[in-house]
Amino acid sequence: MAKIPSLLVVFQRKNKHLPKPIPIIHVARLSKHYQVPVREAGLRQAARALIQRQHRTVKAVDEISFFIHPGEVVGFLGPNGAGKTTTLKMLSGLLHPTSGQVRVLGYEPHRRQRAFLEQITLVMGNRNQLAWDLPALDSFELQRAIYGIPEHEYRQRRDEFIALLDLQDLVHKPVRNLSLGERMKMEIVGALLHRPQVLFLDEPTIGLDVTMQRRIRTFISEYNRRYGASVMLTSHYMADVEALCKRVIVIHHGRILYDGDLSGLVERFSAYKTINLTLKNGPVSLEQYGEVVSQEGSNASLRVPKSETSRITSRLLTEQAVADLTVVDPPIEDVIETVFNQQAEAA
Repeated sequence: MAKIPSLLVVFQRKNKHLPKPIPIIHVARLSKHYQVPVREAGLRQAARALIQRQHRTVKAVDEISFFIHPGEVVGFLGPNGAGKTTTLKMLSGLLHPTSGQVRVLGYEPHRRQRAFLEQITLVMGNRNQLAWDLPALDSFELQRAIYGIPEHEYRQRRDEFIALLDLQDLVHKPVRNLSLGERMKMEIVGALLHRPQVLFLDEPTIGLDVTMQRRIRTFISEYNRRYGASVMLTSHYMADVEALCKRVIVIHHGRILYDGDLSGLVERFSAYKTINLTLKNGPVSLEQYGEVVSQEGSNASLRVPKSETSRITSRLLTEQAVADLTVVDPPIEDVIETVFNQQAEAA
């Protein structure tokens, strides 16, 4: 992997005052609906369904719109069944949209033109693309042939990716003999050998331990930095999102609830802040200042309304012997849960 940044990255760094480039991904009122057969339980209803079948429409994705610029890493968040994977499949060309428009790199994904497929990749944490009974090196060689990668470029990328992910002792083993984390790293190497400019990553760290998650996050971040690739990431691990994404899109029931900075999500949907403090004189009662989240010895955490933070902080410093005090935003997991709860209440 070359140490020199891509020309796109260099241009953006030196010309920050210029307007943003044309979006590399453009989605307008994109929808995907399914017709699902419906019948009640029982033999009578089963017989009736044979003659007069009824259907209902399931809106997996319902008129969403957004755009992503070159080099952006965007978190695509939502609960199970929100429409995340369906959206990524439409963006990568695996599904044909019901309605709306989508352009990736100037192409319509569902046409699956070779020039388009050579510039994207889709990695799904619960799907395998490597041959199960063969060493990963053999599958890598197959990828080289499929994408027509020149031999010298292929070997350079392969060896650098292997070194970055510390896979030297594993590439000769059959894939079935690898652990989940080792197999996932191999999958990512195989998916990036053709050096795509757009990465669709669907739960790439699912089921992995903390160390393996960190290693994959570092690799994705480094790939983005060196090649200026655009990344769209779904994950239930908020550590992935916080480490990689400055911008997030939150989707629920097929519709977008939020699109903006990660910090803005916390600011908009969090009504509370957390005050962590250490007392000089041991534990004291703190209920008068706010909700006591935890208290162990001299250390305590309080949840207080955002609008009251300054006043309560001043009271604590005046009325208590405080050795240390910090005010922090709530965990991003709590903020996302708040977004979904507000949507459920509105519905």
